[in-house]
Amino acid sequence: MSTRPPTHPLPAAVPTLLQTGIGVVAPYDFALDRELWRWVPDDVTLHLTRMPYAPMAATVEMAVHISDPELVARTTYNVLPVAPLAVAYACTFGSFVSGLTGEAALVDAMVAAGAPAAVTTSGALLLALRRLGINRIATVTPYTNDLTAGLSRFLGEAGVEVVATAGLGLIAQIWAVPYETTVELVRGIDSDSAEAIFISCTNLPTYDVIAGLEATLGKPVLTANQVTMWSALELAGHTAIGPGQRLLA
Repeated sequence: MSTRPPTHPLPAAVPTLLQTGIGVVAPYDFALDRELWRWVPDDVTLHLTRMPYAPMAATVEMAVHISDPELVARTTYNVLPVAPLAVAYACTFGSFVSGLTGEAALVDAMVAAGAPAAVTTSGALLLALRRLGINRIATVTPYTNDLTAGLSRFLGEAGVEVVATAGLGLIAQIWAVPYETTVELVRGIDSDSAEAIFISCTNLPTYDVIAGLEATLGKPVLTANQVTMWSALELAGHTAIGPGQRLLA
């Protein structure tokens, strides 16, 4: 009787999954890493880095501080060793606080630092609005009134009319805002004059409310993290994942 162990066929070769890297420069208080990943296909990986901590509330002062192109360039260096195909600056108020010129300076700073391609959240919003052919929007923000007004000025400078705004007046722990609060603000601000709604701030969770709101309102609902990942993935030659989200259709 043979004591040789039974033989089994060798498994088929497992294909190597080639990973595309995308760098993400985030403010020091960014808390929604997992949300960003939800838009990312399996063959893309995110390399997140944060700006150095500064003891500031989420006010204009903080927005100005984290919009310094030199600081953004230095932070961009942190992700370059892993060779990302694109780098995104994931912050809305930091990319609109200095207007269109300031937003362009941030992109230039990331590219000058070595990013093959770069985008900011506010720049990605403008790209998304152009892609969808939208010129009039309503905005929902977690910000204080002066920052909410700053977003309107930025959009106006880009030729986008803001027909209505709603804000929460928060200066901290924006990531803790429940979905119900955001949904209520969006429904309350919507009107026939708004072709779309934009929910601002990369620290405000939105992934799970976009499709439902779009189905209810019958119009696009864009959010800060959504447009950032959509644009960064396009720069890297990939498509974002978001079932039921019009921008990604």
